[in-house]
Amino acid sequence: MRPVKVEEKQLIEGLNRVFREKGYEGASLNELAESTGLKKASLYHRFPEGKKEIGLAVLSFSSEWLQENLYRILNDENIPVSERLEQSLSKISDLYDKGRETCILRALSMEAGMQIFGKEIKEEMNNWISNFTKLGIDFGFDKQEAEAKAKETLIKIQGSLVVSNVMSDTTIFISTLESIKNLYNN
Repeated sequence: MRPVKVEEKQLIEGLNRVFREKGYEGASLNELAESTGLKKASLYHRFPEGKKEIGLAVLSFSSEWLQENLYRILNDENIPVSERLEQSLSKISDLYDKGRETCILRALSMEAGMQIFGKEIKEEMNNWISNFTKLGIDFGFDKQEAEAKAKETLIKIQGSLVVSNVMSDTTIFISTLESIKNLYNN
């Protein structure tokens, strides 16, 4: 019998889904393999260092997605600044399925995950802040105010994802995205 072929994107999306639902500690290798359609041995063949390597691959994929789908828009000076904000918030809404999905950074920062992936998670959060800071500067805020708004944006997004999930109410996340528009347009 031939081994199952799984495309990289499909593989990472399955792994991402398990980590988002279970966190690093809660995700078993059986669940990770099952999510990809691979056998556990095939998963180990692709990721010889095990769960840590799988987590790093998911974080790398997420970082690439953010670069291409969010940061690129935030920094594209050919797009009017208010449209960049609008498009970026739309991409964030898509990324988190309008507030139904957990952030992979949060999921992998729980329990032992922070000790393992802390550097990568901090780097990605700093990328969010620096890219939203650039947007704030382009809106006309000074660097200090733009950075404060960028941090507030990250906190609002992350916090509203948690509250939306706990309350089973995506309107919390959606209204938070609207409040972020007001944060930059005032």
